[in-house]
Amino acid sequence: MKTKIVYLLTAFALTAVCAACGSKAASDGTEEASKGAVMLIDDVLEQAGQLVGDTIRFEGVCTHICKRSGRKIFLMGSDDTKTLRVEDAGLGKFDPRCVNHVVCVTGVLREQRIDEEYLKFQESLLEEQAAGRLEGQAGGCETEQKARQETASTPEQRIADMRARIAEREQQEGKAYLSFYFVDAVAYEIAEK
Repeated sequence: MKTKIVYLLTAFALTAVCAACGSKAASDGTEEASKGAVMLIDDVLEQAGQLVGDTIRFEGVCTHICKRSGRKIFLMGSDDTKTLRVEDAGLGKFDPRCVNHVVCVTGVLREQRIDEEYLKFQESLLEEQAAGRLEGQAGGCETEQKARQETASTPEQRIADMRARIAEREQQEGKAYLSFYFVDAVAYEIAEK
């Protein structure tokens, strides 16, 4: 609880600082987006369906950096249920100083769809792992699972839960898939305290 409060206070206190940040814009037309209004994570997630494919500029508190590659960070919005994964798009590893700081990002919002075909592929990977023909961690780290609001503890339970979530969404919205959003970053800057 104390950590969450520290994240929130840091995010709100540094919002003004980050709004004025000079982004390291790439030379592929993202300079205009880097000068535009800075969105908050909550707003990005709320409007994500309409922003897919757009270059956006946003900020959030970095809660995690991928330990294996250093090429993914997770930014938190107003609470830890509002998290957005940010991947490098040719930037290289993210600076480890990002963690526990507000980070301003310019990048392209992407959608990953999880459907029955994807779940069957994940099941085939589990079978390969069980047979000893494949090594690795299925489904990403705990931070990524939390960003997807996954609560199951085993890969098999995760797949079953996703199937149930897909069925519920199909019944409510007519969409037989789950949407998870992430950003391919083309520029980022750590807000100074």
